[in-house]
Amino acid sequence: MDDEVRGFLNSFAEAVEMAHRAMGTHGGEPLADRLTAYLGTPVADVAVVTEEVTNHRYADWDVALAEVAGRDPEASQVGVGGGDMRHHVSLGDLVGGGHGRAPVGQVDYVSVAVGPHEHRRAIGLGLRLFRYAGYPVAVMQRKGAPQYGRDKGSLELLCADEDTRAALLDELRAVALERSVLRGQVIAFESSGYGPESQGVTFLPRPDVTEDQVVLPPGSLDRIAAHVTGIAEHADTLRRHGQHLKRGLLLYGPPGTGKTHTVRHLVSRSPGHTVVLLAGESLGYISLAASLARALQPAVVVLEDCDLVAEDRSMGPGGRPLLFEVLDAMDGLDSDADVTFLLTTNRAQALERALVQRPGRVDLAVEIPLPDEAGRRRLLELYQADLAFGEEALSDAARRTAGMTASFVKELVRRAVLVAAMAGEEPGDRHLHRALDGLLASQEELTRVLLGNSRPGDEEGRATSGATGWQEGGGCGDPYG
Repeated sequence: MDDEVRGFLNSFAEAVEMAHRAMGTHGGEPLADRLTAYLGTPVADVAVVTEEVTNHRYADWDVALAEVAGRDPEASQVGVGGGDMRHHVSLGDLVGGGHGRAPVGQVDYVSVAVGPHEHRRAIGLGLRLFRYAGYPVAVMQRKGAPQYGRDKGSLELLCADEDTRAALLDELRAVALERSVLRGQVIAFESSGYGPESQGVTFLPRPDVTEDQVVLPPGSLDRIAAHVTGIAEHADTLRRHGQHLKRGLLLYGPPGTGKTHTVRHLVSRSPGHTVVLLAGESLGYISLAASLARALQPAVVVLEDCDLVAEDRSMGPGGRPLLFEVLDAMDGLDSDADVTFLLTTNRAQALERALVQRPGRVDLAVEIPLPDEAGRRRLLELYQADLAFGEEALSDAARRTAGMTASFVKELVRRAVLVAAMAGEEPGDRHLHRALDGLLASQEELTRVLLGNSRPGDEEGRATSGATGWQEGGGCGDPYG
């Protein structure tokens, strides 16, 4: 070892020692002494058992610990002093050897999301002291914090009795799953790691889309709903007769016809289901989503625009890596798992054949086509809400919008209101006519394409009989439009 390296290591050791001494300059009772007194044995001699906790499950473990510790009327909490260094040092280091100078401090709390509009005050860094099965135990909770180099949280458990430690962890796992704040929620995975989404998931309000707000060809919605919610309603009967519950549903059709809106309705009519929404980059979380769905069933996993990751292998060298994760996730669930994989695509022909043909992956495919004239009329009536458009104006607009999508019809109504507002008038028939003239003008061709519509001249022949609908939002990429 040369002198330069030796000098660096000596300087580093001195810096570490100074940091450890700084942890003890705050005075107060040493944490190691407090825990030794509580456990009834030298804390440095007690093994520390660590359980890693992903951020999206941190609230679950806080709930479980609060419940289990709450059975002891003398349970207490204690914090860790010593400045920022305490965030970088494990419990074993804090209470063992020369690191035991860390003083008792205040408990750090964090606010974690447990619903679309609800938060929970959880321990961010601190210890719970309570008796379990007659033994004193100490559990330090530490939430993941990217600013301190920790992507995951942890529980560090101290108990002199090995069997009691194991039993406590087993019960905590069971309670955390049973009381999971994710159960029955609508969630989407995030990837940035900072801000409100740093919990790993974002909670979304469950949509309220009624059956009469979904305009589909006759019988289509009944088939779709029966496959998703009908199977769930008869789960016990199917299990009793050895039939599989896991199912896959594919909604396909041109952009803007109502696939995502149909998904919104299915989520709306399944209030007891855990729903995991994946779109865009978050499709990479498919394995994690499948694991959550299995644990929190009945559940629905939504994969928006699945053709982005499930294209036919022949379309690219070596295939797409995420394709195999999708297939593995769908195949990995037990057949009696009450889980629906709900896929949408604008390009059904591009999908991997193994994905759409093998039962248990996708066993029902339903087209969401362009609306016919009757369907466009129904959409106009739906979107106009309290606007006073006349029968003749609505019929004329429905006739002139042949080949257009539900998204186009929705934009038409919005444009009519805007035209009226700019004129300082209440919306009426002539504003609807002017808005439609504008959208059909040659200079608006790109707008029509962006709304998912065909080029001029593609008329009724492209639409199957029936109607489609879209109440809120668009259809590309965003799981809620």
